[in-house]
Amino acid sequence: MTTALRPAAPAAPVLPAARGPLSALVLEALTAAPGTGPGCPADVGDPWGEDAQLALYVCYELHYQGFHGVDPAWEWDTGLLALRARLEAAFLAALRGAVGGPGPLDGVVADLLVEPPDGTGPSFHLLERGERWQAREYVVHRSLYHLKEADPQLWAVPRLPHPAKAALMTVQYDEYGSGRPERAHALLFGRMMADLGLDTRYGHYLDAVPAPALAVVNLMSLFGLHRALRGAAVGQFAAVEITSPPGAARLARALERLGASPDGTLFYREHVVADAVHEQLVRRTVLEPLVAGDPALAADIAFGIAATGAVEDRLAGHLLDAWGRGRSSLRVPLGDGPPA
Repeated sequence: MTTALRPAAPAAPVLPAARGPLSALVLEALTAAPGTGPGCPADVGDPWGEDAQLALYVCYELHYQGFHGVDPAWEWDTGLLALRARLEAAFLAALRGAVGGPGPLDGVVADLLVEPPDGTGPSFHLLERGERWQAREYVVHRSLYHLKEADPQLWAVPRLPHPAKAALMTVQYDEYGSGRPERAHALLFGRMMADLGLDTRYGHYLDAVPAPALAVVNLMSLFGLHRALRGAAVGQFAAVEITSPPGAARLARALERLGASPDGTLFYREHVVADAVHEQLVRRTVLEPLVAGDPALAADIAFGIAATGAVEDRLAGHLLDAWGRGRSSLRVPLGDGPPA
């Protein structure tokens, strides 16, 4: 009699290398005992920069898998939380500055439903002329989120009323495999990474991933961890679920063109089907009843959608600019493409 293999719990990653004085301050603190936390500098620098984004990512990761050798008590260390709050305020101000006034929610959601006929984003590039090394880099960028897919959005659940709460959990149930752990989207992403010859360990590529990709994940954690931003968290969730099927279809075809096996395209093929259903659920059973019960949340949801578009556009611009110059988009190239 054989025993079915059970997915292993992700091991905590090692602490990354610092990218400046702010991240060095955070990382040095985490090697000591809690209660000896860092000070709170008056200036956190460029909120979009490598130093600030890494410092914020490390602070947030303490709420997920943590880091190898770091005392779990750091998660609620008051000194570190004060520094995180300063980082969050700067990042949130930068997001609001990038978005401006997103406009009425109905119009913002309607824009999500329009697929541009002449798209120029990474999924179009990879499908039409991308190379295998570029596809591998794209997956590395996305690994910091997709190996914990749906986790940041779960923070929003206890902050929502019914029926929006129940509807959001219906979607999340699919994200975690619909009762089949081996079908959890995070594990399907790991299978795709393995098919591309990438390391599947959780957080393994943190040192390689630059600030634009960190900002995408940090935005999810920022929105999810603050009740005051629950509307923005729902907006981020809606933006991803509504827009992902066409892009997922392109990425599945791109990977197939570049030699991926069926196991290597399953993650994106799954999203083509699942998110087509999720799009309807999110609009009809999350957004509509939530706004009907609390109209004031509409502006926050619209902001969350627009902010998601802003960080995704920054990442797309970074990828396409690097690839257009024949350079790696990673801080640490994988070795099978052009030098950084």
